[in-house]
Amino acid sequence: MYSLLILFAVIIFACIFLNNASSRLGIPVLFAFILLGIVFGNSGLMSITDDDASFVGDLCSVALVFIMFYGGFGTSWTKARAVSLEAGLLSTLGVVLTAGIVGLFCHYLLGWNWVEAFLLGSVLSSTDAASVFFILRSKKLGLKNNTASLLEMESGSNDPMSNILTVLMLSIMQGKATAGSSALLLAGQLGLGVIFGICFAVVAVFAVKRIKFVTSGFNSLFFIAVAMLSYALPSIIGGNGYLSAYIVGLVLGNQRFEDKKEMVHFFDGFTSLAQVLIFFSLGLLARPLSLGRSIVPALLIFFILVVIARPVSVALLLSPFRRYKLREQALVSFSGVRGASSIVFAIVATVGGQVMENDLFSVVFCVVLLSIALQGSLIPFISRKLGMIDNSIDVMQTFSDFSETVDLQFSEILVRPDDLWCGKKVKDLGLPKDVLLCSIVHADGTRSIPVGNSVLNAGEVVIMCSRECDASRKLHIHSTQLSNDNKWVGSRIMDLPYSRGQILMIQRGEETIIPNGNTVLHGDDIIYINQD
Repeated sequence: MYSLLILFAVIIFACIFLNNASSRLGIPVLFAFILLGIVFGNSGLMSITDDDASFVGDLCSVALVFIMFYGGFGTSWTKARAVSLEAGLLSTLGVVLTAGIVGLFCHYLLGWNWVEAFLLGSVLSSTDAASVFFILRSKKLGLKNNTASLLEMESGSNDPMSNILTVLMLSIMQGKATAGSSALLLAGQLGLGVIFGICFAVVAVFAVKRIKFVTSGFNSLFFIAVAMLSYALPSIIGGNGYLSAYIVGLVLGNQRFEDKKEMVHFFDGFTSLAQVLIFFSLGLLARPLSLGRSIVPALLIFFILVVIARPVSVALLLSPFRRYKLREQALVSFSGVRGASSIVFAIVATVGGQVMENDLFSVVFCVVLLSIALQGSLIPFISRKLGMIDNSIDVMQTFSDFSETVDLQFSEILVRPDDLWCGKKVKDLGLPKDVLLCSIVHADGTRSIPVGNSVLNAGEVVIMCSRECDASRKLHIHSTQLSNDNKWVGSRIMDLPYSRGQILMIQRGEETIIPNGNTVLHGDDIIYINQD
């Protein structure tokens, strides 16, 4: 057991090092995790046999559920609405076109049989949200014409169609498919996925806005359960669980609810862990000899994907929208990075007992490695060469977690008749540069945006915005309840010794008090003290 713990600790440290190194080199960190998995899987440290492939596939499929859920949760519908039609076409018809072109190439140029050729095309037909998100965020690529939102929404929503095509091709390979059953399978996968996603999203929104989580951390468990159910329930009856999970995440991520900021931070870490788990586990399955034999067909397929299949599908679907010029189509085309979902679907395709003439898993694995390493690292360069960089755009605004992840905090102050601010203009308050008055709530309940000449009156509530405290400068706060015989009871705060700390807040029954020097302490008060 001890050696296993040490091994896992070494892996974690290696992942942290690779994450920092990949940020400097401009290569998506997930590529490094694949290589790390290959090293551990083929060095004897963590050997995985072919019999373990099914378990690894199931594990990665579950991890992919949370990536899909957070792909929706992290999409800002306000920003994405303008490109939702284009993204929808790319994530459905674009996936079909890409699969078809790759399948034709594999059959006519590589000599693969029809079913395996189109199965490979189906597996490789979707783009990788994790890599696209990493590149846009880490490089802060503000792209013109809302292109970042288009890439975000497309990459986050096209895995379900790839999964549907893979399931369909496996059904044909097993001899279970007829024209009628194939149409029924497609209708069921899409229809049930959408219906379950919408219905479950409505229920989840209703629940999350009414449940009060009295214990910290249970809200995270609630969202984990929501993601799992949104995938499992439609999957049981033939619907596409990935599509359902994405829809539920999209709806929840664009709602306002308590502790949303906490959920964003939680899922940032949780999905990062899921991505690491997927890529590292897939690396464990890879065999260098098999990859070596598959590198030539993989290079040809990668070339067809980048030069023909993806550009043709993007051009056919975006050209009718006149606002997408050739350079924008070129960037969208080049940004179609393949990733974890393709390898996960390849595992699903190869562990079901089907006898194949070609090593589909190794070919897909090599294509993904090439795509992440070459396309992923070159996207910033291609964006600059095409003149698509707009430094005035903050790419974080294309993600719904922008307002929940920036280091801002809001507070409110009630203006009292004896306050120094009462009767003064905003411009005369002498506020620091990092503090901004955002709103004035007047005594009658109306609001106004403060300007320099706005006068603050008694009874008004001022909402302020400031930077959130840096983690390295957090206060050391503890709480204590005063007994009735405590010597502090009956004393004013100004009369207490400063060496005992600063009283930040008093909880008196149901009342919360922000104290001043004249505040008198009572028995049973719960006081919060800063002891820096």
